[in-house]
Amino acid sequence: MNAADLIANMLGDSDSMMLTVLVFLAAATLAFCVMAAMQIRGSVKRRAAGLSSTIEYVDRPRSLRYSSFKLAQRLLEHATKHYASSNQDDTKVLRSRLIKAGIFDPRAVGYFFVGRTALAIALAAGMFFFAPVSENSGAIWFLVIVGGIVGYVGPSMYIDRRIKSRKMEHQAGFPDFMDLLVVCADSGLSMEASLDRVGRELGDSYPSLTANIHMANLEIRAGRTMSDALDHLSERLGLEEARSFATLIQQSEELGSSITDALRVYSDDMRHKRLSRAEEKAYSLPAKLSLPMMICIFPVIFVVIMLPVFVRLHLGMY
Repeated sequence: MNAADLIANMLGDSDSMMLTVLVFLAAATLAFCVMAAMQIRGSVKRRAAGLSSTIEYVDRPRSLRYSSFKLAQRLLEHATKHYASSNQDDTKVLRSRLIKAGIFDPRAVGYFFVGRTALAIALAAGMFFFAPVSENSGAIWFLVIVGGIVGYVGPSMYIDRRIKSRKMEHQAGFPDFMDLLVVCADSGLSMEASLDRVGRELGDSYPSLTANIHMANLEIRAGRTMSDALDHLSERLGLEEARSFATLIQQSEELGSSITDALRVYSDDMRHKRLSRAEEKAYSLPAKLSLPMMICIFPVIFVVIMLPVFVRLHLGMY
């Protein structure tokens, strides 16, 4: 019995079964051809994207798009070079603020000044051209000045907001960081290994704190001492607890005392401080709710209580 007879016996000489098999084979062949075509097309697109990323408008050097691109690039390079090499007090303070906000790009200072100037000019121009038409020119110029001030102050307010949100995250995660550090120290890990392990464990809960801990680990691997790395970590976090922790480690190394015992005591202190902050917020809640209750709830209660009395008195007069 050959293969054809075997297939015929399996199909039972059924025309419908044969038709089903043929349709299945045709559909499989068509799906395979479509998938192959899409794969080839995707690879061509990826290659074209890789080539286009290396081309910098060399085909039309005199176009407006090319000129605008080169002008913006030169302006950013000049601003970055100027402010990166500047050692003025304002520039240092701005660098520290950007680092606390989680912006670690060395060109961030130049980008900040260029962006602030451009935003101020753009908002002032937008107020001038899109303000409601009015015969009073003083109102228009007032809107222009307000737009320029908002554009000038807006980036700084955004940086302050980012610093505040990250400081709250650092303050909430630092007691957990200390608890995990004590656990790692009790298990026999060194301080460097403990920092690396704790940084990997806190990645999902506190990403900003984890990034700063990872930077401290990189500084230690690059040859910086533990005390210097922790000092820089406390400056980036902007917490008094982190500064006290860096001082604690430095004194423990200088005096030769047990770092594990010092970490355990400091961890208990951090836990009590977090509990004290929670209790302080709970105790201040009634005072904060008094004003909304006086404005929103007490007038309604007063109306509900006094309205029947007023209705009875009004009806009794008639």
